[in-house]
Amino acid sequence: MAPERCPKSAQASLELYFLENRARLLEIAAFLDRIDRCDGAADARADFRYNTFIKALHLLFESGPQRTKAIQLSFSDPTLEPIASAEGLRAHGAWEGGLK
Repeated sequence: MAPERCPKSAQASLELYFLENRARLLEIAAFLDRIDRCDGAADARADFRYNTFIKALHLLFESGPQRTKAIQLSFSDPTLEPIASAEGLRAHGAWEGGLK
């Protein structure tokens, strides 16, 4: 598959987006630090959402040019069968069965 064409050069993208993404990275670090500092940190680290998040962070380094797709899929439910009813369910932002 041919690489997607970019309207900007890699250097121009770096110049344009570096600071905002540096800020996002610091936000993620603060989020993880907050969990570690709070009561119940061990329970939070055992939660499927936390573990899916950590898995997604690892995908940043393990994936090639399709890391966005790999990360999105790591949060997604790949099952094809619809559930009988969504009554009483709520969105979690991560699929609980994704770590099995």
